[in-house]
Amino acid sequence: MATVTELKAVLKDTLEKRGVLGHLKARIRAEVFNALDDDREPRPSLSHENLLINELIREYLEFNKYKYTASVLIAESGQPVVPLDRQFLIRELNAFEESKDNSIPLLYGILAHFLRGPPDGAQNVLLTESTLHPASKHVSWKPSRRPDGR
Repeated sequence: MATVTELKAVLKDTLEKRGVLGHLKARIRAEVFNALDDDREPRPSLSHENLLINELIREYLEFNKYKYTASVLIAESGQPVVPLDRQFLIRELNAFEESKDNSIPLLYGILAHFLRGPPDGAQNVLLTESTLHPASKHVSWKPSRRPDGR
């Protein structure tokens, strides 16, 4: 007859092999956070910027098989369950894809753009103008010099 310890070990191993254990842990965490969440303090509405940012993050999480983290992001943020169309994201970001491989998350392309540095010695400048805050302040960002001097 199997002991309780052996049964627990078999159950844990089975749940891990089926990929269920991580999902259950993430679901339990999400439910605990929901139970502890202060309903008196309403969440901010899902702005257009947050919608786009969350979608970039979701695409990254799903690509890297962080599906439980992605499910918590969707539940907590109010992001639509159905992913936004990739071409819609590209148009909204005024971006273009250099590669025909559209399986790579857009976030990787954005990061690669800034890591390469701007062409012809120009500076990468990010202007922060959001519907969340008044548009009176603009913050510019200058990339740090890389070891290769670019």
